[in-house]
Parts: sequence; C-alpha cells; structure tokens
Amino acid sequence: MTEKQYNQKRACALAGIDPRVYRRASQRSSDIDLRDRLKELSSERRRFGYRRLHILLKREGWAVNWKKLYRIYREEGLTVRKRGGRKRAVGTRAPMAIPQGPNQRWSLDFVSDSLSCGRRFRILNVIDDFSRECLAAVVDTSLSGDRVGRELDRIAAIRGYPCMVVSDNGTELTSNAILKWQEDRKINWHYIAPGKPMQNGFVESFNGRMRDECLNEHLFDNLRHARNLIAAWRTDFNHNRPHTSLAGLTPAEYVNRSKEDQNLNRANLN
Repeated sequence: MTEKQYNQKRACALAGIDPRVYRRASQRSSDIDLRDRLKELSSERRRFGYRRLHILLKREGWAVNWKKLYRIYREEGLTVRKRGGRKRAVGTRAPMAIPQGPNQRWSLDFVSDSLSCGRRFRILNVIDDFSRECLAAVVDTSLSGDRVGRELDRIAAIRGYPCMVVSDNGTELTSNAILKWQEDRKINWHYIAPGKPMQNGFVESFNGRMRDECLNEHLFDNLRHARNLIAAWRTDFNHNRPHTSLAGLTPAEYVNRSKEDQNLNRANLN
C-alpha cells in the first residue's frame, strides 16, 4: 500500500489475507508487570525453564495459563541455552523402584570441581530417594572412607539410619572402613553394576542439577567460599526449588504431605 499505492482491498487480496484481519486491532494486554517479574525470576534462576518459573509465579499469586507464560517466555528470549550434550543409548529400560517412605533408601555419589586457583575439590552428595531431599553436600579436598562413615553417622544422628544405601564401586565406598561401617550398623549396602550409573539415577540426576545450577554458575575463591555457596544452594534445593517429578513440590513439602497422608490413612483405619 505504501510502495505501490494500492488500496487496502487489493493489497490484502495479493497478500492472501482478509481485510478484516488487517484492520483488527489487537486486544491483547501488554502484561508489563508479568513480563518484568518473569525476567527477574529468570535472571535469578538462570537454569530454570518456563515450567519451573510457572510454578514459582503461581506461588506468588500470579494467575497465568502455562501456554500464555510460554508465549511470553519465548517473546522475551528467555529460553535456557542447552549445554553441550552427549550421545545417549537408545532402548527400553526398567524403571527404578521408588521407596514408599523417607529413610528407606539413601543414594551416595561424588562430584568434582575446582577453585579459581585450579585446586580440585570433591563433594559427597547424599540423597533420600523417596523425597529427593539432599541430606548432605560435603565439600573437601579429600573424602576418605572414614570421613564418609562419619558424615553418614552425623546424618543418622538427626534422622536415623536408612534401610539401604546405594552407591557405585568407588574406592572410598568399597574401602575397609565402609565395609566395617555397614557391618557394625547392620545397613544393607547395594553397589550398582560397574559402568551403569543409571542404576543410581536419583543421585546422578541431582549431580546434574547441582553442576548445571550451582557449580557452572559460580567461581569459587577458596574452600570456605565453595562450602557457603553450595550449602545455600542445597537449602534452596530442599525448600524452594520446585521438583517436576514431585508434582511441583519441593522435597520438604513432599515429605510433609506424605506425613499428612499417612496420618490421615491411620485415622481412617481407626
């Protein structure tokens, strides 16, 4: 219409649209407040996608459909950048049995990272497989079998010993100290098959979240700095971060709800 001086009807016919579509004024609200809050949350939680951001917004009282949120999320260019992937095996897998209550099964694994000076350190992660709660994230330059046993005793002093512990076949976890620890405490310790980390999927998934949302997001000046940041992230993971496999609940909320359900079932039986 501007370049050729065509009238509206002819231009719309050439473009293949109805003139009423061209004349229609959008009634869609700008949602400035929602966009601003979404961008704030996205900057705070840089590795969260629109699903978890939707849960956080609902907690704050925003009544927004997930489809609308996804549209705004895309329009604002907030899509999480995927990190370099790797080839994955294709085939069917039997799902891992999920415990029916807290403290039935714990999973252990190590994660490694380095300080800004290049010095390496390790993290011992302990997960309750029922609630996905991180029971401990122990940071140190060296974590022997004796140290692992002491950390497990420290957790058990607060919540009791588990029925089973699952881990890989690392040297610390197959040491004489750990073998004596499980024998003395009468704990059933299950070692996964070598080269099969999917058999310890809960803690492996947690390790991936920790690396993606914490370790890759920070530079650690020293060991104390690393301990403080990782402890803060662990608290946030247990009490604030929504977990999609727990229907959007946090691990702490999931434990509380399971206790309420158990109490309700007992009351109904009585």
